[in-house]
Amino acid sequence: MADTVAAPGALTTDQRKELVGILGSVDSVELKFSVPDSDRRSTIEALALDPLAADMVQVWFFDTPDLDVNAAGVIARVRRTRARDDAAVKLRPVVPEDLPEEMRARRGFGVEVDAMPGGFVCSGRLKEKLEPGTVRRAMLQHSSPRKLFTKWQRRFFELYAPSGLTLDDLHPLGPITVLKLKFDPAGFDRGIVAELWMYPDGSRILELSTKCAPESAFAVAAESRAFLEERGLDMSAAQQTKTKTALDFFAQELREGQIP
Repeated sequence: MADTVAAPGALTTDQRKELVGILGSVDSVELKFSVPDSDRRSTIEALALDPLAADMVQVWFFDTPDLDVNAAGVIARVRRTRARDDAAVKLRPVVPEDLPEEMRARRGFGVEVDAMPGGFVCSGRLKEKLEPGTVRRAMLQHSSPRKLFTKWQRRFFELYAPSGLTLDDLHPLGPITVLKLKFDPAGFDRGIVAELWMYPDGSRILELSTKCAPESAFAVAAESRAFLEERGLDMSAAQQTKTKTALDFFAQELREGQIP
Protein backbone atom coordinates (compact mmCIF):
# COMPACT_ATOMS: atom_id res chain seq x y z
CA MET A 1 0.00 0.00 0.00
CA ALA A 2 3.04 2.26 -0.25
CA ASP A 3 2.17 5.78 -1.41
CA THR A 4 4.10 6.73 -4.52
CA VAL A 5 4.77 9.78 -6.63
CA ALA A 6 5.38 9.85 -10.34
CA ALA A 7 8.61 8.48 -11.76
CA PRO A 8 11.12 11.32 -11.39
CA GLY A 9 13.12 13.18 -13.93
CA ALA A 10 15.53 16.09 -13.71
CA LEU A 11 14.39 19.28 -11.99
CA THR A 12 12.72 21.72 -14.33
CA THR A 13 14.28 25.12 -14.94
CA ASP A 14 11.69 26.74 -12.67
CA GLN A 15 12.34 24.16 -9.92
CA ARG A 16 16.09 24.79 -10.08
CA LYS A 17 15.56 28.54 -9.85
CA GLU A 18 13.25 28.10 -6.87
CA LEU A 19 15.70 25.79 -5.13
CA VAL A 20 18.66 28.10 -5.73
CA GLY A 21 16.57 30.95 -4.33
CA ILE A 22 15.92 29.27 -0.99
CA LEU A 23 19.23 27.47 -0.38
CA GLY A 24 20.75 30.58 1.16
CA SER A 25 18.02 30.63 3.80
CA VAL A 26 18.05 27.01 4.97
CA ASP A 27 20.23 25.21 7.50
CA SER A 28 20.75 21.90 5.71
CA VAL A 29 19.76 19.73 2.78
CA GLU A 30 18.81 16.07 2.97
CA LEU A 31 19.01 14.12 -0.28
CA LYS A 32 16.65 11.13 -0.33
CA PHE A 33 16.00 8.19 -2.62
CA SER A 34 13.44 5.45 -2.05
CA VAL A 35 14.21 2.00 -3.44
CA PRO A 36 11.42 -0.02 -5.11
CA ASP A 37 10.65 -3.06 -2.98
CA SER A 38 11.48 -5.27 -5.96
CA ASP A 39 15.05 -3.90 -5.77
CA ARG A 40 15.40 -4.02 -2.00
CA ARG A 41 17.40 -7.25 -1.78
CA SER A 42 19.75 -6.32 -4.62
CA THR A 43 20.30 -2.88 -3.06
CA ILE A 44 21.17 -4.39 0.32
CA GLU A 45 23.70 -6.62 -1.41
CA ALA A 46 25.12 -3.88 -3.63
CA LEU A 47 25.73 -1.57 -0.66
CA ALA A 48 26.79 -4.37 1.72
CA LEU A 49 24.20 -3.31 4.30
CA ASP A 50 24.36 -5.19 7.60
CA PRO A 51 20.86 -5.46 9.15
CA LEU A 52 22.33 -6.55 12.49
CA ALA A 53 24.08 -3.17 12.78
CA ALA A 54 20.80 -1.25 12.47
CA ASP A 55 18.98 0.52 15.28
CA MET A 56 15.30 -0.24 15.82
CA VAL A 57 13.01 2.79 15.96
CA GLN A 58 9.30 3.09 16.73
CA VAL A 59 7.44 6.07 15.26
CA TRP A 60 4.01 7.52 16.05
CA PHE A 61 2.26 10.40 14.31
CA PHE A 62 -0.68 12.43 15.64
CA ASP A 63 -3.59 13.47 13.46
CA THR A 64 -7.35 13.28 12.98
CA PRO A 65 -9.12 10.39 11.21
CA ASP A 66 -9.34 12.59 8.10
CA LEU A 67 -5.70 13.75 8.36
CA ASP A 68 -6.70 17.39 8.74
CA VAL A 69 -3.38 18.29 10.34
CA ASN A 70 -1.34 16.79 7.51
CA ALA A 71 -3.57 18.55 4.98
CA ALA A 72 -2.54 21.85 6.61
CA GLY A 73 1.12 20.93 6.10
CA VAL A 74 1.77 20.11 9.77
CA ILE A 75 3.28 16.89 11.13
CA ALA A 76 3.49 16.00 14.82
CA ARG A 77 5.43 12.86 15.66
CA VAL A 78 7.34 11.09 18.41
CA ARG A 79 10.03 8.39 18.19
CA ARG A 80 11.65 5.97 20.56
CA THR A 81 14.75 3.82 20.44
CA ARG A 82 16.49 1.77 23.08
CA ALA A 83 18.66 4.75 24.02
CA ARG A 84 16.60 7.88 23.37
CA ASP A 85 13.19 9.40 22.64
CA ASP A 86 12.29 12.60 20.82
CA ALA A 87 9.33 14.67 19.67
CA ALA A 88 9.03 16.98 16.69
CA VAL A 89 6.57 19.33 15.07
CA LYS A 90 7.20 19.99 11.38
CA LEU A 91 5.68 22.37 8.85
CA ARG A 92 5.99 21.90 5.09
CA PRO A 93 6.22 23.48 2.67
CA VAL A 94 7.55 26.73 4.09
CA VAL A 95 9.10 29.93 2.83
CA PRO A 96 12.02 30.41 5.26
CA GLU A 97 11.61 34.19 5.42
CA ASP A 98 7.96 33.80 6.46
CA LEU A 99 8.77 31.83 9.62
CA PRO A 100 8.55 33.75 12.91
CA GLU A 101 11.99 35.01 13.96
CA GLU A 102 11.44 33.93 17.56
CA MET A 103 10.76 30.39 16.36
CA ARG A 104 13.84 30.23 14.14
CA ALA A 105 15.93 31.40 17.06
CA ARG A 106 14.82 28.50 19.26
CA ARG A 107 17.32 25.78 20.02
CA GLY A 108 16.24 22.65 18.16
CA PHE A 109 14.58 24.56 15.32
CA GLY A 110 15.87 23.90 11.83
CA VAL A 111 14.94 24.70 8.25
CA GLU A 112 15.76 21.94 5.82
CA VAL A 113 15.25 21.03 2.19
CA ASP A 114 14.28 17.43 1.54
CA ALA A 115 15.20 16.62 -2.06
CA MET A 116 14.53 13.50 -4.08
CA PRO A 117 14.85 12.79 -7.79
CA GLY A 118 12.46 15.11 -9.56
CA GLY A 119 11.41 17.31 -6.66
CA PHE A 120 12.03 18.92 -3.28
CA VAL A 121 10.23 20.47 -0.33
CA CYS A 122 11.39 23.00 2.25
CA SER A 123 10.33 22.39 5.84
CA GLY A 124 10.73 23.90 9.28
CA ARG A 125 10.82 21.68 12.34
CA LEU A 126 11.17 22.07 16.09
CA LYS A 127 12.65 18.94 17.64
CA GLU A 128 13.15 18.19 21.34
CA LYS A 129 14.76 15.28 23.17
CA LEU A 130 12.73 13.28 25.66
CA GLU A 131 13.89 11.10 28.50
CA PRO A 132 14.27 7.44 27.42
CA GLY A 133 11.05 5.56 28.12
CA THR A 134 8.81 8.65 27.95
CA VAL A 135 7.10 7.71 24.70
CA ARG A 136 6.47 4.09 25.68
CA ARG A 137 4.91 5.11 29.00
CA ALA A 138 2.71 7.70 27.31
CA MET A 139 1.44 5.21 24.75
CA LEU A 140 0.78 2.45 27.28
CA GLN A 141 -1.05 4.86 29.57
CA HIS A 142 -2.93 6.63 26.75
CA SER A 143 -1.58 9.92 28.09
CA SER A 144 -2.49 13.31 26.73
CA PRO A 145 -0.48 13.92 23.51
CA ARG A 146 0.34 17.48 24.56
CA LYS A 147 2.45 16.14 27.44
CA LEU A 148 4.96 14.81 24.90
CA PHE A 149 5.57 18.26 23.43
CA THR A 150 7.09 21.40 24.91
CA LYS A 151 5.37 24.75 25.24
CA TRP A 152 7.17 26.05 22.15
CA GLN A 153 6.30 22.97 20.13
CA ARG A 154 2.65 23.35 21.08
CA ARG A 155 2.83 27.00 20.07
CA PHE A 156 4.38 26.11 16.72
CA PHE A 157 1.66 23.52 16.16
CA GLU A 158 -1.15 25.94 17.00
CA LEU A 159 0.25 28.61 14.66
CA TYR A 160 -0.25 26.43 11.60
CA ALA A 161 -2.68 23.61 12.44
CA PRO A 162 -6.35 23.98 11.48
CA SER A 163 -8.10 26.52 13.68
CA GLY A 164 -9.51 25.06 16.88
CA LEU A 165 -7.46 21.88 16.81
CA THR A 166 -5.04 21.17 19.65
CA LEU A 167 -2.68 18.25 20.12
CA ASP A 168 -5.16 16.72 22.56
CA ASP A 169 -7.74 16.51 19.77
CA LEU A 170 -5.48 14.15 17.81
CA HIS A 171 -5.13 10.39 17.74
CA PRO A 172 -1.82 8.49 17.87
CA LEU A 173 -1.22 6.83 14.50
CA GLY A 174 1.27 3.98 14.79
CA PRO A 175 3.58 2.61 15.69
CA ILE A 176 5.66 2.07 12.59
CA THR A 177 8.75 -0.06 13.15
CA VAL A 178 11.85 1.24 11.38
CA LEU A 179 15.31 -0.27 11.01
CA LYS A 180 17.82 2.59 10.75
CA LEU A 181 21.41 2.02 9.68
CA LYS A 182 24.13 4.65 9.39
CA PHE A 183 27.02 3.45 7.26
CA ASP A 184 30.04 4.62 5.25
CA PRO A 185 29.93 2.82 1.90
CA ALA A 186 33.15 1.85 0.15
CA GLY A 187 33.90 4.16 -2.76
CA PHE A 188 31.87 7.08 -1.41
CA ASP A 189 33.27 9.75 0.91
CA ARG A 190 29.98 10.59 2.63
CA GLY A 191 27.92 8.78 5.21
CA ILE A 192 24.56 7.36 4.15
CA VAL A 193 21.52 6.48 6.25
CA ALA A 194 19.34 3.54 5.24
CA GLU A 195 15.86 3.32 6.75
CA LEU A 196 13.57 0.35 6.24
CA TRP A 197 10.01 1.30 7.18
CA MET A 198 7.90 -1.80 7.85
CA TYR A 199 4.14 -1.32 7.68
CA PRO A 200 1.60 -3.54 9.46
CA ASP A 201 0.20 -4.82 6.15
CA GLY A 202 3.61 -6.24 5.20
CA SER A 203 4.63 -3.50 2.76
CA ARG A 204 8.02 -1.83 3.16
CA ILE A 205 9.86 1.27 2.03
CA LEU A 206 13.65 1.36 1.93
CA GLU A 207 14.97 4.91 1.85
CA LEU A 208 18.58 6.04 1.42
CA SER A 209 19.59 9.54 2.46
CA THR A 210 22.57 11.78 3.04
CA LYS A 211 22.79 15.29 4.48
CA CYS A 212 24.91 18.15 3.22
CA ALA A 213 25.42 21.89 3.52
CA PRO A 214 23.12 24.00 1.31
CA GLU A 215 26.00 25.40 -0.73
CA SER A 216 27.12 21.92 -1.81
CA ALA A 217 23.65 20.50 -2.53
CA PHE A 218 23.92 20.26 -6.31
CA ALA A 219 27.43 18.78 -6.25
CA VAL A 220 26.55 16.19 -3.60
CA ALA A 221 23.35 15.29 -5.46
CA ALA A 222 25.33 14.59 -8.62
CA GLU A 223 27.95 12.56 -6.73
CA SER A 224 25.30 10.56 -4.90
CA ARG A 225 23.36 9.80 -8.05
CA ALA A 226 26.51 8.65 -9.86
CA PHE A 227 27.52 6.44 -6.93
CA LEU A 228 24.11 4.74 -6.69
CA GLU A 229 23.80 4.27 -10.45
CA GLU A 230 27.24 2.64 -10.56
CA ARG A 231 25.91 0.08 -8.09
CA GLY A 232 22.91 -0.72 -10.22
CA LEU A 233 20.18 1.35 -8.55
CA ASP A 234 17.42 2.62 -10.82
CA MET A 235 17.33 6.35 -10.20
CA SER A 236 14.29 6.74 -12.47
CA ALA A 237 12.06 4.63 -10.19
CA ALA A 238 8.86 6.11 -8.77
CA GLN A 239 9.50 7.59 -5.35
CA GLN A 240 7.58 6.44 -2.27
CA THR A 241 6.63 8.76 0.59
CA LYS A 242 7.12 6.96 3.89
CA THR A 243 5.35 9.45 6.17
CA LYS A 244 2.25 9.82 3.99
CA THR A 245 2.06 6.04 3.61
CA ALA A 246 2.08 5.63 7.39
CA LEU A 247 -0.54 8.34 7.92
CA ASP A 248 -2.86 6.88 5.29
CA PHE A 249 -2.59 3.36 6.70
CA PHE A 250 -3.35 4.21 10.32
CA ALA A 251 -5.97 6.85 9.51
CA GLN A 252 -7.90 4.25 7.55
CA GLU A 253 -7.69 1.86 10.51
CA LEU A 254 -8.91 4.66 12.77
CA ARG A 255 -11.88 5.42 10.52
CA GLU A 256 -12.75 1.71 10.42
CA GLY A 257 -12.64 1.47 14.20
CA GLN A 258 -9.59 -0.79 14.29
CA ILE A 259 -7.67 1.67 16.50
CA PRO A 260 -9.36 2.43 19.87
